Amino acid sequence: MLRLTEIKLPLDHAEEELRSAILKRLQIGDSDLLRVEIFKRSYDARKKGNIVLVYVVEVEVKNDRSLLKRFKKNPHISEAPDMNYRPVIKNQNDTTNTTSSLDDRPIVIGMGPCGIFAALLLAQMGLRPIVLERGKSVRDRSVDTFGFWVKGRLNPESNAQYGEGGAGTFSDGKLYSRVGDPQHYGRKVLTELVNAGASAEILYINKPHIGTYRLVKIVQQMRQEIVRLGGEVRFESRVVDIAIDRDSLEPGESGQMRGVHLANGEFLPSKHVVLAVGHSARDTFEMLFDRGVYIEAKPFSVGFRVEHPQALIDECRFGEQAGHELLGAADYKLVHHCANGRDVYSFCMCPGGKVVAATSEPGRLVTNGMSEYARNESNANSAIVVGITPEDYPGNPLAGIALQRDLEARAFELGGGNYNAPGQLIGDFLAGQASTALGSVIPSYTPGVRLCDLGTSLPDFAIEALKEAIPAFEKQIRGFAMNDAILTGVETRTSSPIRIKRNDTFQSLNTMGLFPAGEGAGYAGGILSAGIDGIRVAEAVALSIVRG
Repeated sequence: MLRLTEIKLPLDHAEEELRSAILKRLQIGDSDLLRVEIFKRSYDARKKGNIVLVYVVEVEVKNDRSLLKRFKKNPHISEAPDMNYRPVIKNQNDTTNTTSSLDDRPIVIGMGPCGIFAALLLAQMGLRPIVLERGKSVRDRSVDTFGFWVKGRLNPESNAQYGEGGAGTFSDGKLYSRVGDPQHYGRKVLTELVNAGASAEILYINKPHIGTYRLVKIVQQMRQEIVRLGGEVRFESRVVDIAIDRDSLEPGESGQMRGVHLANGEFLPSKHVVLAVGHSARDTFEMLFDRGVYIEAKPFSVGFRVEHPQALIDECRFGEQAGHELLGAADYKLVHHCANGRDVYSFCMCPGGKVVAATSEPGRLVTNGMSEYARNESNANSAIVVGITPEDYPGNPLAGIALQRDLEARAFELGGGNYNAPGQLIGDFLAGQASTALGSVIPSYTPGVRLCDLGTSLPDFAIEALKEAIPAFEKQIRGFAMNDAILTGVETRTSSPIRIKRNDTFQSLNTMGLFPAGEGAGYAGGILSAGIDGIRVAEAVALSIVRG
């Protein structure tokens, strides 16, 4: 197989034009081209009047060795790499060289993307994981979450943060990441999602996404596969404590995991525990800190959700081609370096989506964004956030959590104390005055938005940075600073405020057998990177079990 890159064709090209372009690139006849597979399709919209599709294809041809030799100096023609994922051990049911008994089954705490993929890989290797999820199944959780959005009644154990599928279930289902993928873990993640019912297009389109409602069915299917392979999934099973053997330790030595305690009083023994709890499991972080697990503070970001008409973003990005089926709803990625040393950037951009309530604690308010697969809502939204560091919240490693809670409590009060979100028009925000009436952009957040002055909702340095960045973003997207665009507060859970550091075997620095993983532990940011980390950690668990 050969891989060809940078094949550019018009947006409305006929299907046969791709084959013709391949034949021209390779200088071969039609009968020599045996098979074509699109590996990636993106678009180049830098020239709005001439948007082109850009393909990477893999082709099976006659005499591929001679073609490789002929085009050895062409950077856009190469041998296609083997993208198949290979587990570090075979299914234990087929392996005789292991010293481990499956009486000590690995435990996975949390069933977000990281936990799901960790459990799936462990199950595929025959290790029969036990998955503990504090929330409900994705179907039951959806009822609670949508009920909160409509009626404002929060279930602290079943919401946009807690439950099967994790926080990513109620987002955009975005499947792109900046992490490197030399072992093809990302391809493994996408392939398993397709096996569970996602559209095959996520394997090749640029910036693939699934959409919230489709994710629900996919998550269910992946759970069923884990169970089919011998795994066990327990919902409403909150881990309240961990047992660590630290007896007779010398200074600097690590303890050993012995198992976990559940809220119902049950103790589950295990020397291999994957911690994949997500970025909002604050009570779990506090418990780990109290038990002496090494934790350190890490940077994260805070800010607002901003909504514009999706048509404005489409026109700015695509010009006359706005609305084209292959382009879909336009997105953006913005960053500005402020005079006060802060960075302001767009985050979790949701084209054709809506702003949603994402709190998990009573008396606090958090926003997030989500889109359905069609991305056909009237507004575009994204987080516009300011980077902060542990220097902004000095104290113990959990001080960032305290800051998040303080900002979320302020937002709750500004919104009226009933889970309505505080909102302000951009024009009023820049002018430093409270908003009193909506303009042309109708906020999508439910239960509702209470107009106010957001100037007191974040630290002064963050407000200052946002007021500088928004006019700067106007230079990149005309209309971004429009008076009627609306800001909704607050966005605080962009990433985990802590990192549970691990060594080169993926185990906690001072607690052997505890495998911190995913976004909550500070090692991922989004569905794809969390899934990748889950696979890497599952491999480490498997090797630890096999080696005894």
